[in-house]
Amino acid sequence: MPISSSKTRKAVLAVSAALALGIGGVAVYKHNSSPSQTAQTQSGQTTLVEASLAQAVPAKSAVPVFNPVHAKTENERNTVDVVRAAQDGLVYVSVQSGTKTATAPQKGSGNSGKGQQNGDSQGSGQADPFAGTPFQGMPFGQGGQDGGSSGTPQGPQRGTGSGFFVDAKGDILTNYHVVDGADTITIRVHNHPETYTAKVIGTAPDYDLALIRADGLPKNLIKPIPLGNSDGLEPGLKAIALGAPFDLDFSVTEGIISSNARTIPVGTRDVNQSVIQTDAAINPGNSGGPLLDSSGQVIGINTQILSGGSDQNAGVGFAIPINTAKSLLPRLEAGSKITTPVLGLRYADLSGLDSAALKALNLPSSGALVQEVLPGSPAAKAGLKAGTQKITLQDGTPLTLGGDVILSVNGKLIGQNNSLQSAIFGLNLGDIVKLSIKRGGKVTELSVKLSEFAPPTNS
Repeated sequence: MPISSSKTRKAVLAVSAALALGIGGVAVYKHNSSPSQTAQTQSGQTTLVEASLAQAVPAKSAVPVFNPVHAKTENERNTVDVVRAAQDGLVYVSVQSGTKTATAPQKGSGNSGKGQQNGDSQGSGQADPFAGTPFQGMPFGQGGQDGGSSGTPQGPQRGTGSGFFVDAKGDILTNYHVVDGADTITIRVHNHPETYTAKVIGTAPDYDLALIRADGLPKNLIKPIPLGNSDGLEPGLKAIALGAPFDLDFSVTEGIISSNARTIPVGTRDVNQSVIQTDAAINPGNSGGPLLDSSGQVIGINTQILSGGSDQNAGVGFAIPINTAKSLLPRLEAGSKITTPVLGLRYADLSGLDSAALKALNLPSSGALVQEVLPGSPAAKAGLKAGTQKITLQDGTPLTLGGDVILSVNGKLIGQNNSLQSAIFGLNLGDIVKLSIKRGGKVTELSVKLSEFAPPTNS
């Protein structure tokens, strides 16, 4: 018996409503069908309602069987593969010193950008690189050696850090602050309990880099990790940190590149340099370890953390770009102690002073006010002069007025984003530097030849 059009319309409406409400279509169809209609369907005649149901009701799928291999995400598989390929190239570094603490010196919080800086020679008091941000005033931890304490050492001191093989000779790249002042250095490689004595081959203190080499290390234990390219990094790319945080050797943490445009104080003179910022956990003991990308290549050398005062990871870590290290490797392998030029003076960064104070003191809004010229320095030989009028600012900062104000170096203005230190840092010994200075209300130029000069350690 054919289905009446009115019954068909009712059944279609019922099915449509059931589908809209998420009810099983087959049950609704049967509920709205008479025995004769059902019989006709079984005899092979297809109705309009059945055609709608055939399209609307999906076939039942089988319950998936858990497979631990397939359960890994592509990202997880990549991380595992990278770690497996690189872990044998990681080196655990242990140092001992009987004359000074092995604990890495802390990067001071700096000031708020005001007052005198020992900016060109050695010194502290570098302007806070995060002034004006939520991180202002937070200390930098070296993220490096573990064990020992600050202050007067009591007997031999022990420290730990990390490093990694960079060539088939067994050269190991690490941070300078990991091995600085060490009487003995020993290393250990992944999955091997034996320790080997190592010696320093070359250093670059201002870049916080050092190259060490182990004596008697079997060739089969030397597994260099490929060096990548840090110039093409973008925020959001994967970053994997290997090292020995808190003496937990051969540990792995993962994060992303948080910024590729960060500048912070680096090295023994705290010169502002470009670094890689990452949220991969970096803690004391990670210093000198590699920061890897998703292809398993080294993109940076873990060096510091912004600790928030706790001396442990707060999600803001920094690594020296591997391209910086690659440019220095030939000289490090040759046994050099790489030094960077200095003018040999102390100065105050005027861009860090209050604008009202600058106006009251008749000083320009930016530049480097010379506070002291060290005898025998390139600055002294060029005729740069310091003032003699000593004052104290309202915040208690001492300042000496009357000296030269260096406005630019080789045509580049000196300011908050380009300190005098940074401007000289990238130059070479023997270079002739053109300085634009303000002296006695007049702007003039001086030429300075950058020569070898070691500032007094107590100055």
